[in-house]
Amino acid sequence: MKLFGKLLLVGLFFSAVLPKAVHAQGEAAVPFLLLAPDSRAGGLGESGTGLADNSAAIFWNPAGIAFLTGSELSITHSNWLPQFNLDLFYDYLTYRQYIEEIDGSVTGSVTYMNFGEFIRTGPDSPEEIGRFRSFDAALTLGYATKVHPDWGLGFNFRLIHSRLSDQPTANEQGKGVATSVSFDVAGMWRPEKLVLPLIDEDIGNKFSIGLNLSNLGPKIYYIDRAQADPIPTNFRLGFAVKLFDDEYNSLLYTLDFSKLLVSKDTVNNTSDEFYKAIFTAWADKPISEELRDIVTSTGLEYVYGTPGDFLFALRTGFFYEDPSYGNRKFLTFGAGIRYDIYGFDFSYITTSAFKGGENHPLSETLRFTISIGWGGIVEATRGLPRGI
Repeated sequence: MKLFGKLLLVGLFFSAVLPKAVHAQGEAAVPFLLLAPDSRAGGLGESGTGLADNSAAIFWNPAGIAFLTGSELSITHSNWLPQFNLDLFYDYLTYRQYIEEIDGSVTGSVTYMNFGEFIRTGPDSPEEIGRFRSFDAALTLGYATKVHPDWGLGFNFRLIHSRLSDQPTANEQGKGVATSVSFDVAGMWRPEKLVLPLIDEDIGNKFSIGLNLSNLGPKIYYIDRAQADPIPTNFRLGFAVKLFDDEYNSLLYTLDFSKLLVSKDTVNNTSDEFYKAIFTAWADKPISEELRDIVTSTGLEYVYGTPGDFLFALRTGFFYEDPSYGNRKFLTFGAGIRYDIYGFDFSYITTSAFKGGENHPLSETLRFTISIGWGGIVEATRGLPRGI
């Protein structure tokens, strides 16, 4: 395929999957940083900010790892946008390790988004003159700790590398390769005791609230600084509550709200720096429009089994984005098993329940995750959730 044609398909990937990142509110580079990376949260409607009880919390809410002990390793793979029939896939590797001496956990993740092989042709000829591969990647390192039995804090530092081309195009001077950095700040409240006054019931260890401000960092550019674009700074607020729990069964509910904090004047092609955009992105439109710009995702997880032995989970969820701000709407389904220290999860996206969704590029997307957790992963969840 000609270079221009393949670049066009990559552009269609971003506009179809992450339309908020290219909406009039603001254009953001490297939108792969917004992809929900793991199968469990993927099966819950892509919600996990208030849950954050496994190593994938480094994406959803690193503060949730403060409530975990032991170690965990996981890897996720997905062939992305099957409707396009392209060589698009991403891999996501995570690791966390509790260290008693520092009273916290160190975490790490590698995200790799592959766009496939490009065939380069000359400006005036269709003949092939070379090939190269295009990809985005990120390395994230983090730390999470408790500042109180009920409160956790998490911090991440991220190195971002994007390779869309390996040589200048036409008269441009850049190589189509960009590198930048970002960081995340997150908090979680998971009370050990919380009595609801009206019904006099203690929901401690059954309820949590999480907040994550991610991808805070400088603009990234491929050609020159004058053409720099902001990275996708994102705000997430999430809730998780265990609705039911007995010796063998539990039912969990999750709810997330997220908003892209990018403020850009598309007429003059200028944008605020991230430390300004986290404030101006909330006020560059009327309040009714700002509220419509918030994405909502929610999910349910049913788990059967005994922690530490065998667990089986079924999941479903719903993702909603306002029609004026991207119009992504889809249902998710998922399942998982855990035996001893080993776990396997998968999730599935369908858009066919909505008008025009049969041919949506997100439809029929699958994620698969394999995980290994040892040395306290189950006990440290403190009952929220008892899941896998």
